[in-house]
Amino acid sequence: MPLSTAKRWNYLPSANPAQLHDLLEALPMSPEVAELLVQRGVDTPAAAAEFFQPDLQRLPDPLLMRDMDRAVTRLAQALADGEKVLVLGDYDVDGITSVAMVMSYLTPLFGVERLRDYIPDRYTEGYGISLKAIDFAADNSFALIVALDCGVKALEQVAYAASRGVDFIICDHHLPGDELPAAVAVLDPKRQDCEYPYKELSGCGVGFKLMQALGQRLGLPAARLYALLDLVTVSIAADIVPITGENRVLAAYGLRRFNEEADQLRPGLAALRELATLREGPLGISSLIFGFAPRINAAGRMGDARRAVAMLLAPDQQEARYTAEVVDQMNRERRGSDQHTTQEALDLIAASPTLRDAAATVLYKADWHQGVLGIVASRCLDQYYRPTVILTMRDGKATGSARSVAGFDIHTALETCAPLLEQFGGHRAAAGLTLKVENVPAFQQRFEEVVAATLTTEQLVRPVDIALTLPLSHITEQFYTELHRMEPFGPGNPNPVFASQRVLAVPGSARVVGQNHLKLRIIPADETGPVLDAIGFGLADYLPQINEGQPFDVCYTVEMNEYRGIRTVQLRLLDVKWE
Repeated sequence: MPLSTAKRWNYLPSANPAQLHDLLEALPMSPEVAELLVQRGVDTPAAAAEFFQPDLQRLPDPLLMRDMDRAVTRLAQALADGEKVLVLGDYDVDGITSVAMVMSYLTPLFGVERLRDYIPDRYTEGYGISLKAIDFAADNSFALIVALDCGVKALEQVAYAASRGVDFIICDHHLPGDELPAAVAVLDPKRQDCEYPYKELSGCGVGFKLMQALGQRLGLPAARLYALLDLVTVSIAADIVPITGENRVLAAYGLRRFNEEADQLRPGLAALRELATLREGPLGISSLIFGFAPRINAAGRMGDARRAVAMLLAPDQQEARYTAEVVDQMNRERRGSDQHTTQEALDLIAASPTLRDAAATVLYKADWHQGVLGIVASRCLDQYYRPTVILTMRDGKATGSARSVAGFDIHTALETCAPLLEQFGGHRAAAGLTLKVENVPAFQQRFEEVVAATLTTEQLVRPVDIALTLPLSHITEQFYTELHRMEPFGPGNPNPVFASQRVLAVPGSARVVGQNHLKLRIIPADETGPVLDAIGFGLADYLPQINEGQPFDVCYTVEMNEYRGIRTVQLRLLDVKWE
């Protein structure tokens, strides 16, 4: 079975010398960090100073967002007139944290009798605003729905709500269509007529701006708002939005809640942190992605997403622990289901020469659990690096998830197959689709033809962008500390990747750990310089060649390994190659 371990090494262009000079003259930093900043567009002393010192006081005014004044006026009216408000969000992490965040802020103002959360059922209602949710609001005397992380294309639903006497405020961050819903307010920085300066907020981030504007209108202390940043940061991490600009400021302060101010972390997240058994040391964005997001997501995938909302709103440790254990159990069920389904999918590929040699992977099995299809598609992509579609049967239709390789637009590929599809949506890297079961074979053939005709050989090799080539002697604890100042890392501000040439494994140090991981100690090939610990996840196949004793090149990120209170600099190997 082929393993997609090989990488295509892309060396990023060198920074402008004049810009480097200006940064080094103005601020204390190493030439390497200055180079990294310029590569990321942080190329003036003022921008660098702001980058290193995120400041909540510099957040853009929420009233710059189109319709924000109307949204705040309507919420204030509901508060003054004693109206009931339904807080509705999508069933993924962004939607769940959005609902918990707005509920946290509004409950002391409205009281529990006038406020309720609502998460649609993934399987009976589907994505976004359902007619069932609107009927629930109207039948239970909710005059206003605040929709979070969804709704910007819900024209028919908002019109139906108006016919039933229910108003809408929409907080979304997805691309709008040609027409906007006739809601009281549509908050979305991606609206063409919206002049809000930062366009990449998460759905929870847009809801946060609404709460910020409401707090300003009511004269509430900023501390109440900033207490919500733990939730906003989980949404930023889980929704893979860029860690730039305003998101970077929000995430930097939110991570303080998890680290320096852990005693102030909301009980639900504190309980989830304990159950996730994360490794020692401060939490970063990746910790939230892998430790928190799957557990919160599992509630929507395997059962009732409102359980995750209840966990995040738990008022004390006892209730938080109980609800967190329920959510964690859902995640264990989800993990068992996705592992079983992934193995079945990989077995199908391995058993078929046609599937093994195909340009794309398209698999269908009627009894696979819909809630894990996206995860399974990603797992198959890890194993066979090519565009992947995983389908199951739901309500008599084939439905599923698609994932793509870097540089290949899977949404455009699905558009080419549109005559065979009932519906589809998504973006370049990921999409969802539904089609008639009888059309699955024709879709498999057509999608394979489209991918084979347009996918380039280069796109079949996973890229890794290398910022700098460094001698091992540069990798010190002081260097790590400097890099740490650039956190939080994530999309738009990635953990920098470095390369070092002509290194050797310390004799006897290279070994396989875990299932398929490479552990070793490396030194410069001339054996003059430091000895560094290194680990490469999924790279155990390189062990025989490394033990032959020929110099090799490595690319890696730099991390601090903390074990029983002892901290050591370690290289996280991404790839190994020989000249």
